[in-house]
Amino acid sequence: MKAHHLEDTLRALKLFGMLDTLEVRLGQASAGELGHIELLQVLLEDEAARRDATGLERRMRAARFEHVCAIEDFDWSFNPKIPAPQIRDLATLRFVDAGESVILHGPVGVGKSMIAQALGQLACRRGYTVAFTKTSRLLATLAGGHADRSFESRLSRWARPVVVVFDDFAMRDFTLSQADDLYELVCARAGKPSIFTANRQASDWYSLFPNPVVAESILDRIVNSAHHVHMEGRSYRPNKRPGAPVKGGTK
Repeated sequence: MKAHHLEDTLRALKLFGMLDTLEVRLGQASAGELGHIELLQVLLEDEAARRDATGLERRMRAARFEHVCAIEDFDWSFNPKIPAPQIRDLATLRFVDAGESVILHGPVGVGKSMIAQALGQLACRRGYTVAFTKTSRLLATLAGGHADRSFESRLSRWARPVVVVFDDFAMRDFTLSQADDLYELVCARAGKPSIFTANRQASDWYSLFPNPVVAESILDRIVNSAHHVHMEGRSYRPNKRPGAPVKGGTK
């Protein structure tokens, strides 16, 4: 079979990873660097690598993170009271495998959202589907479903990802409708892990709900199945003011 015929076949089968490296691999085989089985093996590995990269790119795009973050880039020395060992343990993603959640709470600017997104991006790399959202935006999206009768489809969309990051949770009082919508979502996601960032600790969330029974029903499912991480320290944001002196670390 001529090379161009093989290329046509690979293209028809959508084996673009093999197609991209075919010329190089055939050259290695012609030079005696690869035997027949080795040639097939490396071509298959090239295809698998391309599919992995494409899948990761698709999951990262679907998650809609605000920033690309990495646990390794976090400046632990800036706020030494932040529990680095606990966060590094969460970075193993055992909590995802166990269907457990994470609550990151503490003052503004200490890096809660960055850590939450870094954990979410690690989950994407592990092959999990992830969604990131501001909690207020999510509740507004669900509320819109009542007006156009698309609530069930909107609820299903947010119940579907393996991990959902609820950024800025419990910032203000919930309305009756918001509490009901949140209850429906928490029930729909039963057994799936979520990551919450909040300025208030979980014990202060109950008073934000207008109905204590609904509050207990929601928070019992969230609070008692979550790892609680208190992030204490100074805000990183003053370092990012225009003209501020450059300091070590990124956050």
